[in-house]
Amino acid sequence: METISSLHINVDYLNVQQMQQNPIPAMYFFDSIDTLISSWVIGKYMGRIILRSVALAAVCILVPLVLGAVVGILTVAGVSNWYTTLNKPWFTPPDYVFGPVWTVLYILMGISLYLIITQGWENKPVKTGIVLFAAQLGVNLLWSVFFFGMHSPLVGLVCILILLALIAATIVTFSRLSKPAALLLVPYLAWVCIATALNVGVVVLN
Repeated sequence: METISSLHINVDYLNVQQMQQNPIPAMYFFDSIDTLISSWVIGKYMGRIILRSVALAAVCILVPLVLGAVVGILTVAGVSNWYTTLNKPWFTPPDYVFGPVWTVLYILMGISLYLIITQGWENKPVKTGIVLFAAQLGVNLLWSVFFFGMHSPLVGLVCILILLALIAATIVTFSRLSKPAALLLVPYLAWVCIATALNVGVVVLN
């Protein structure tokens, strides 16, 4: 009997030692719950950040596209009853090219704007860049008003030269904040250079 009792004592002693050496299973459970809660909180927070970023990107892209829609309306009205009667330079692209090209350019402009805004509103160069971006958008609209709406290629030429300067200034400002944002505006600058040459040709030939 003493031997059996001593065996029980030894077994109990070993069990106590194992419990002291290894974490209690309940601790694993609470640690798992804590990890799950932390993951849920972080995931929810990150989800909100991503949602806000997507919403901001959508707004930045929609702004130029909406302007482009207004410009498109003015352009269609001018092309249908006036532009077709003008003498144009030999390098004038077909009319069907302008719509898709401008759409792509407006999307690139929106992405560029988004990259700059995410640098932080409190950053003074960001504010300067946004002001320049808004200014060139406004002048872009004015060019269509002058050229197609008022049928004045000469006034349109003055306007598009100002537009070129504003786009160049915007690219320089953006490049100090985000190289990709600046590069996204380079196709826009190139296309407006072509438009400027076309505008000059229309003034000279008419």
